Amino acid sequence: MRKITKNLAILICLMVCVMVSMLGCLSTESDTTKDIVGASGKDEDGKASKEQISVSIEEQVLVNQDGIVVTAQKYVKDDFWGDGIKLQIENNSDKDVTVSCDALIVNDYMTSDLFAVDVAAGKKTNETLYLLSAELENAGIDTVGKVEIYFNVYDSSSYDTIFKTDCITINTSAFANMDTTPKDAGKELYNEGGIRIVGKTVDENSFWGASILLYCENTSGRNVVISIKDMSINGFMMDPLFASTVYNGKKAIESVTLFSSDLEKNGITSIQDVELKFHIYDAENYDTIVDSDVIKFSAE
Repeated sequence: MRKITKNLAILICLMVCVMVSMLGCLSTESDTTKDIVGASGKDEDGKASKEQISVSIEEQVLVNQDGIVVTAQKYVKDDFWGDGIKLQIENNSDKDVTVSCDALIVNDYMTSDLFAVDVAAGKKTNETLYLLSAELENAGIDTVGKVEIYFNVYDSSSYDTIFKTDCITINTSAFANMDTTPKDAGKELYNEGGIRIVGKTVDENSFWGASILLYCENTSGRNVVISIKDMSINGFMMDPLFASTVYNGKKAIESVTLFSSDLEKNGITSIQDVELKFHIYDAENYDTIVDSDVIKFSAE
């Protein structure tokens, strides 16, 4: 699959920010979030997250391979974009390259990124790897203590991979105060083979239509993708948008998106009864790990 260019990444990020802003307005106007029946307990907020700890990093070389040098210069905060890490990328090779991320993990939670930077042969650039505020908020992350990055460097013309890095870890000045409390309050839907999935809430007024928030945890020993099939709402089949990549030893909080068009054509105005199966497969070779039995739950 072709990677997105820098300009397209910026455009998409702008769209995401606008959607998050609109979603915030919708949530303010009408509280349509419901708990999943059987959910218990409250997520604990660590003390550190309440103290507005100042975050910084030491300048450090993250990558120095095949003529590509990536240096983390400093931790930045932007009123519009959110938190980020300012990077200097040098291309000392004879090829035009694109530097992107295969995975971005914050405080052990998988997060999305829109980072893809083109650097011509013999040139360098200063760019910021932003940590999307909406993703951090979903995971309950107020203070970033650790950032893990898997870089993917490829030829800008042929899209052939030049190299991929192993996990590169940046510990911030707030590492010792990092809140590691799992945000796993809710109804446990699945727990087998080191894969645990918890249903948290249902939002009937999300940007695209409705959404179901899930907590996913992976201690299976391999990187996995969790997806959904055979889903129905109130007895009507749905085609949800959901695929969560969770690396081994990591967690994710992801939303199952239900499109308003699917809800409207079936006359669904309130989500009551949900049925689905989880399809879990290996993130590297795509081999199926398990197809769960039918899982049923409801919201109130």
